[in-house]
Amino acid sequence: MDTYEQQTQQKQQARRMGELLGSAAERAVPVVSGLPDAALTAPTPCAEYDVKALVNHLFQVVVEFRKLAAKRDADFTTTPDRVGEEGDWRERFAGAVEELVAAWSAPGAEEGTSGAMNMPARLVGAMVLLDLTVHAWDLARATGQPYEAPPQVVGVLAEAVAELAPTARSMGVFGEPVPARAGASPFDRLLAATGRHPHQW
Repeated sequence: MDTYEQQTQQKQQARRMGELLGSAAERAVPVVSGLPDAALTAPTPCAEYDVKALVNHLFQVVVEFRKLAAKRDADFTTTPDRVGEEGDWRERFAGAVEELVAAWSAPGAEEGTSGAMNMPARLVGAMVLLDLTVHAWDLARATGQPYEAPPQVVGVLAEAVAELAPTARSMGVFGEPVPARAGASPFDRLLAATGRHPHQW
């Protein structure tokens, strides 16, 4: 790795989690806002989820990881049907993401440990950053919308995925990695590492 790459990597590592989540949110919220009701039953790159189920899953992740930023317990035992609730679920999702960014921007949010597994708080923040980024891509691909992850986010997530992958695969959260095409972008390589086929959607 040359000096420029090292400096770039150090800058990526130095970015605050709230800033990274803010960048991811700027790309993710428009995708969710652009989901048509007619597409809620469409399949997604996550085989176990259709569009509605994936939105509900991502919504739950956003809400519960807000608690983790404050070092409170999170509950992933159930997934409420927030899409099925009254009112505009797209606006509610945007509001929840805004609160997530604020929570991880608070002083001390990425210090110490967080969650039932007592994981480093910054790594916990990277987990919700990963979901917000990759699931936004899933939803975009499922509904024909454009999406490209912010480069600064991809750089941080590449390291997080490398650290999380063995446990995530054993729990069925990641699929087995797939080969990335020659000359694949860093984001495509990240998707492939999570078991996704970037060019099959």
